Amino acid sequence: MATTTAIGEKREVFGYMPSDTPPWGAMLSLGFQQLLTMFPATVLVAILTKFDVGVTLLASGVGTIVALLVSGRRIPMYYGSSFSYITVVVTAMSLYAKDCFSNPATFYCPEGVRLVQVGIIGTAVVEILVGLLIMRIGKEALDKALPPVITGSVAIVIGIALAGAALNMAGGLKPGEGSVSWLVGFITLIVTIAFSVYLQGKGVWGMLPILLGAIVGYVVAIPFGLVNFDLVNQAAWLRVPNITFPAFADPRAWAVVVSISLIAIATIPESTAHLYQMSLYIDALAKELGRVPLEIKKLIGLNLVADGSDDVIVGLLGGCAGTNYGENNSLMAITRNYSVPVLMAAGGMAILLGFVGKLAALVNTIPVAVTGGLSIYLFGVIGMQGIALIQSEKVNLFEPRQLAVGSTILVLGIGGNLFLPNGLFPFAIPAVFPNGIPAIVFAAIVGILMNVLFLVLPPSLFGVKERENLNL
Repeated sequence: MATTTAIGEKREVFGYMPSDTPPWGAMLSLGFQQLLTMFPATVLVAILTKFDVGVTLLASGVGTIVALLVSGRRIPMYYGSSFSYITVVVTAMSLYAKDCFSNPATFYCPEGVRLVQVGIIGTAVVEILVGLLIMRIGKEALDKALPPVITGSVAIVIGIALAGAALNMAGGLKPGEGSVSWLVGFITLIVTIAFSVYLQGKGVWGMLPILLGAIVGYVVAIPFGLVNFDLVNQAAWLRVPNITFPAFADPRAWAVVVSISLIAIATIPESTAHLYQMSLYIDALAKELGRVPLEIKKLIGLNLVADGSDDVIVGLLGGCAGTNYGENNSLMAITRNYSVPVLMAAGGMAILLGFVGKLAALVNTIPVAVTGGLSIYLFGVIGMQGIALIQSEKVNLFEPRQLAVGSTILVLGIGGNLFLPNGLFPFAIPAVFPNGIPAIVFAAIVGILMNVLFLVLPPSLFGVKERENLNL
């Protein structure tokens, strides 16, 4: 926070830059808000893929702290479970550890987890190697392969493609019924938006709209019987997470490596989009605070090395494959809090959740309708940040090449996720995508290939003059 002067008038500018350390009270409350934001999605991925929830939370916290340290505490990102890996993980576990999904009563499948851990470490290797390559040859090379029209469009897809999941949660997982969950979800949404709009510049309170909205939604849900306190009463105070080690000696694990590590095709553009978005908002705050812009968008290579470092941790411990979270980035953009110490505090809380049974159970009592209401806002902000990225980079949307790449990614990614069975394009690739290619992966691949084609065969070769960007 700082006081600035504009035309002789003093005004308070609220916000924390990555190197700022808030007071302890603010740091803990802001950290808990980050924890609350990542918790539903991170736990949901663990449940869907039969991973241990405690280990996933533990790995999320440790992985986040390690990634922040690897980045030199310059890139404020929180790491949670990635939805991009769900299909390929379920497919791999179904092929090589058949008991994981054949029995509905199975909630945790250590045999399948150990196999998948090898694949997650394979993803980490890919991310680190690509990051080191970019650090060696420079950011410009990646800009050609992954220009803002691709990274921005992928960010839009990531946010909007999750619309169905957000509405499903807001409806209490029963969106077709006239459930009170809709009422709770929309109340949560409305009060959260109100807090984010009308508490701006109101000190620490103005930086806690998601937490405050969740509290209001939680309180509203209690008289409707949506909160089950029995979970807290039945939980033990302490528990030991089921940490497992990768099955490097199992030959089946190496077949999993290829299919899982290729998902980096989706997560690298996603991570790059997140970095560009964060750079935009951090530099805007720096300008208001009278500080030098950090331009963390130039740290693309280091960011990917940090991503890989997180996946090394989760792969070794037995947590779900990770990614830096767009939801938490959205929260930081809303609250203008980019403090790395706050994110480390959130990581520490996630580690505690892995061991403290009653604390995890208490967070588990948050109704799915409340998290759905929050998700409508947060997922939408992810998509809008993609638009902001395209605008800030002055992408020429009057040029057919840019329109072709962006529009194709949007339709393939959003349409594929929402309308294709299981969000898969029916192009089976044995051992890699045996059931089809996930929509976000397919959209990113097609966009990248189209861009490469235009680089190899630029319109200028055919005497075509690039159209003027009317936005300039």
